[in-house]
Amino acid sequence: MLKHLTYIFFLSSLIGAAQKKTDTLAISKTTITNTLSAVQDTLIKTKKVVKITATKPAVLYDTLQTHPFILLQRRNPVQDTLFTTIGSQTRTGEAIVLDKKVTDTILADTIEEDFKKLKQLLQDVPDNEYAAQIDRAYLEELYSHDLYDTINNLRAQISDKDIYYPELRKDTLIARLKRLNDRTPFHVEYNPILESVIKTFLKNRQQSLQRLMGLAHYYFPLFEQELDAFDMPLEMKYLAIVESALNPRAKSRVGATGLWQFMYPTGKEMGLNVSSYVDERSDLLKSTRAACKYLTKCYKRFGDWDLALASYNSGMGNVSKAIRRSGGSQNYWNIRPFLPRETAGYVPIFQATMYVFEYAKEHNFKPDAATFQFFETDTIRVRKKISLEHVSELFDIKIEDLQFLNPSYKLDIIPVVKGENYALRLPIQYIGKFVTHEDAIYAYAEKEFNKREKPLPELVASSNRIRYRVRKGDFLGKIARKYGVKVSQIKRWNGLKSNSLKIGQRLSIHPRHPQKVVKRNTKKTAVKTHQKATTFKTATRYTVQSGDSLYGIAKKYSGVSAQNIKDHNNLSNNSLKPGMILKIPKG
Repeated sequence: MLKHLTYIFFLSSLIGAAQKKTDTLAISKTTITNTLSAVQDTLIKTKKVVKITATKPAVLYDTLQTHPFILLQRRNPVQDTLFTTIGSQTRTGEAIVLDKKVTDTILADTIEEDFKKLKQLLQDVPDNEYAAQIDRAYLEELYSHDLYDTINNLRAQISDKDIYYPELRKDTLIARLKRLNDRTPFHVEYNPILESVIKTFLKNRQQSLQRLMGLAHYYFPLFEQELDAFDMPLEMKYLAIVESALNPRAKSRVGATGLWQFMYPTGKEMGLNVSSYVDERSDLLKSTRAACKYLTKCYKRFGDWDLALASYNSGMGNVSKAIRRSGGSQNYWNIRPFLPRETAGYVPIFQATMYVFEYAKEHNFKPDAATFQFFETDTIRVRKKISLEHVSELFDIKIEDLQFLNPSYKLDIIPVVKGENYALRLPIQYIGKFVTHEDAIYAYAEKEFNKREKPLPELVASSNRIRYRVRKGDFLGKIARKYGVKVSQIKRWNGLKSNSLKIGQRLSIHPRHPQKVVKRNTKKTAVKTHQKATTFKTATRYTVQSGDSLYGIAKKYSGVSAQNIKDHNNLSNNSLKPGMILKIPKG
């Protein structure tokens, strides 16, 4: 600090000398560079003003005025510039200007401090660690494809097989289905196939359906709003569960994408554009409106909502052929045997889903807590290109939450394209902060993009690289947090174009703190090495009897533990089978 104050005193002396002259002060390149780099941090921290107030030329403006991001945060930023050639002693207005290379160096050195200062303006109360752990567990479930896979697998397994579920009597089911039929335009009637699907859901899928009920708190209000605008049955909202399990980034094996599973040509026909940056099939509002348009079109052709559902899944042509093959029947259950196998299970799953949601309380289903309510979010039209990662870093919002709220941006980047109005959806408590500091946020984003685009090699030692194997429940945000890196870095290191991961996939990662990873791995290796090194000679053999356990067997031999027996026999767990022969080590 004393050293920095000395530099400030030196600079002030030069300025004082300049005020006695009529000409612009000439300071050498070396003096300017060394002095600025030395006092820069002190000026920012102390907010010390170094400025000439007389009418003579100014050598150095207030550091806070020329600081790029604080400049953007001021309501009336100064218009003067400090950039041209160094040592030329040329005037620009009333300021001596510096070499652009020097100023670029200064700005590059302070980018981290710029980020810290901008983030400080947006900082909220620190998150509660316990609540954060709960959120992380919820996100792992939310971004897994288990729900989507479950629904898809069920379509191919529909049958009239009797499911034992005594909690739901047949006469009770018939009565409830009748009440459901009375309040919806769908033909909901009892039949063995529908009963089998409903009981399968109640018996085997309670946890999955409770998770879907939690997600429904976010999606259903918008669905109902759009369905009402198109004068459609509100129960059609359950179709998104059948199609995608409420996963806006779900993608089928044939390429159908989004909440409503549009194929590329059908999506284009319905006005959903797909580009390198944006897939509107995953956009909540646009894809829902497109689904409403398409379903209305199907209904106008067949005049029946059950057949409209079937045609949404298999196409109008397949439904028309099934009607012909059935002898002209226009009832879904009569033409069902003539539909493709997947479509044959489509309407029963839809109606079973409707039943479970409508009678959730009667079956003691308790929806998972919703992370977001739709009315607690809002959108901001983006004026300059920005990444979700920038927003995540500045506002301390989990990247997975931003991806959940903005699923249509394939690379997590919101572009600015002429003729398009792309928006950023945020929890409502962050909207005011974003708007207030919008210019500063865009400036930070632009600087980050420019830094990434420079053709300079990344300073990452190859010896620090690790290979990570993707496990069940992993997603990029979780892996990035584990190793202290950014999602965008993992994607860049591995050439990933999307956020999708496959179990078993190998990722190259350069941890922020490689020494910590090395210590952790070394500890694990040491344990394994110790286990391997601790070898015993076999004293005898023992034949496992019914009811035996490792602990019970170990007690029979002096100086031998259950773990000794387990290690000596290379057992992966404590399970024993009668007749198994165990080698007993010497105590």
